[in-house]
Amino acid sequence: MAEDLLIDRTLSKADQYRTILPQIEALTTGETDLVANLANTMAALKETFGFFWVGAYLVKNDELVLGPFQGPVACTRIRRGKGVCGGSWAEARTLLVPDVEQFPGHIACSSASKSEIVVPVLKNGEVVMVLDVDSDQLDDFDATDQQYLEELALMMARWF
Repeated sequence: MAEDLLIDRTLSKADQYRTILPQIEALTTGETDLVANLANTMAALKETFGFFWVGAYLVKNDELVLGPFQGPVACTRIRRGKGVCGGSWAEARTLLVPDVEQFPGHIACSSASKSEIVVPVLKNGEVVMVLDVDSDQLDDFDATDQQYLEELALMMARWF
């Protein structure tokens, strides 16, 4: 696949996801390098949706370690159960947070982040990574984001 994305910003959010996910699949098919696949995926999501921050945190030993991302600099390491990312890892479930200031123990990597969704990527029943998406707007994520980002997480699990 050519490294160009077909993005139509006039589509609904759901239709944009339905358009970008097959492009991510095509972009990563046949590539065996995890970092390359994650980097292109984060770039595709950022380019399509204009997220404030989107990135991967990889499980390494007892912490999440920053992987490929798009956006401002970020926290490098997060402990299990800490913040939204660590909570998603510990609970092995998606956490959708409309206002990060109201989330107990939120880790403020950027004071500009207002809402967040974190989706775990599971391989053989274990969380191997979390996909973290931040917005600089309150209540910016919904069930549509959750549905399609969870679909993406299933695709990403095959890269591990």
